[in-house]
Amino acid sequence: MTSKELPVAEPPFSGGENNGTSSQPTVVGVVLAAGSSSRYGETNKLLVEWEDTALVSHATETVSQSAVDATVVVGGEDCERVQAAVADSDAIVVCNDAYSAGQSTSVRCGLRAARELNADAVIFALGDMPAIAVESIDVLVAAYRADVGDALAAACDGVRGNPVLFGCRHFEPLANITGDIGGRAVFRTDDSAVLVETGDSGVLVDVDHPRDVEFL
Repeated sequence: MTSKELPVAEPPFSGGENNGTSSQPTVVGVVLAAGSSSRYGETNKLLVEWEDTALVSHATETVSQSAVDATVVVGGEDCERVQAAVADSDAIVVCNDAYSAGQSTSVRCGLRAARELNADAVIFALGDMPAIAVESIDVLVAAYRADVGDALAAACDGVRGNPVLFGCRHFEPLANITGDIGGRAVFRTDDSAVLVETGDSGVLVDVDHPRDVEFL
């Protein structure tokens, strides 16, 4: 199954409520913020201000304010500055010293931190996507807790975007990937992968170049 063939699930989702007989699965949000932002130029784009706040701070606050149980930020280049930028949030910051080897190393760092928090599922968000609505992450959490699937990607008008959610079944395969990729292979190969419609164009918008900030 390719990403173009993924089924699309539409909210609202039911069946994920806590009925008092069992606890909800733990979902940890991981913000990937370790890249070198080479396409942006000499400035680290994650620290560029939009609406008076660094892009990575916007992304982190969105995750922190959502229905996740905890938030982790994975820094790399400029990790101390990233940590300072998100200091007002309740996020846990971990530094990926191997960030230059690609996004897969940040995925591993995020998974390690999430496992220490006893995560049943992890939502990976990108630090250069500041325009995502809190409700879009809530919809992913609700879909997972309603057993829609355990490989879920936020979508807008049926187009796959970010964040993405992976249940614990995928933790080991994700920990073994290499290079500058995240979980794309799961969505290319897993027959149970699902797109979750959010109606939020922010799930499709990232910042790669200075001009991109103007269109947020």
